Amino acid sequence: MEQQRVTLANGIELDVVDTGPRDGPVLIFLHGFPESHRTWRHQIAHLSDRYRCIAPDQRGYRGSSNPQGPDQYTPDKLIGDIFQLADALGVETFTIVGHDWGGAIAWEVALLGQGTRVTRAVIANAPHPAIFQKLLWTDPVQRAASQYMRTFRDTANDPLLRQHGLLAILAKAFGESSGLLREPDDRNQLLSEWQNGDNAIAMLNWYRASPIDVPPLDAPYGIPEGYAPPPLPPLAIPTLVVWAMDDIALPPGNLVGMEAIIPDLEIVRVPGCGHFVPWEAPDTVNAAMDAFLARTS
Repeated sequence: MEQQRVTLANGIELDVVDTGPRDGPVLIFLHGFPESHRTWRHQIAHLSDRYRCIAPDQRGYRGSSNPQGPDQYTPDKLIGDIFQLADALGVETFTIVGHDWGGAIAWEVALLGQGTRVTRAVIANAPHPAIFQKLLWTDPVQRAASQYMRTFRDTANDPLLRQHGLLAILAKAFGESSGLLREPDDRNQLLSEWQNGDNAIAMLNWYRASPIDVPPLDAPYGIPEGYAPPPLPPLAIPTLVVWAMDDIALPPGNLVGMEAIIPDLEIVRVPGCGHFVPWEAPDTVNAAMDAFLARTS
């Protein structure tokens, strides 16, 4: 997919796929860790005859700007990038689509932009901000599944990253690459992209700048005294959540309670599929998006 360089008002430069009819409804696709715009290759190929499909390599990834320091990857900056990208491309309203970390940002973009800029949301295996933190405090399954985040946040691993790139810490955290390298067409490209030490640290800075608290396994279970939930409004726009049920990092417990905070919610569960559902089960995701976009057009 051909990319163009887009400079945002904040000075960040993103490499962006922008394809499909210019007068069509706009879909902005956000990838997660440790991928790129190619996360959504099957969906863009399927939808770009009817929709304008925009997919950036987000800050810190591949050739896009990779400012150094965790303070450059706080959620407000990552969310701001998406609205500024829409501005730079002349897009007034759009559907936000996200997976993994891209889904985490998509939740926030939808909550902030609903009623003005964002008309619909499509989220694939990314936890809602009102649910995930409580699970880390109270649910042994989610806490155990998220211990890799503590490894990613440990700056003692930075010399390893600079010498060997991202694959070294993926192996340290997961014992293997979690299936990311099993597709031959992507293997060499991903391995090449992961060699850059600065980029590897930039990608991990998404975790290091996050306010999410990941307790160690031996910490007490329970919501801390004095905790106040984030002051988030209900998400009132139509929302599709696609969830791979065999995700080892984000188990299905993340779906519990969503109906109470998203009035117009559709959940499509994908059995027998791991975390990277956009390309592990592309036909299922495409069909779910087709039906949802038609219903809410």
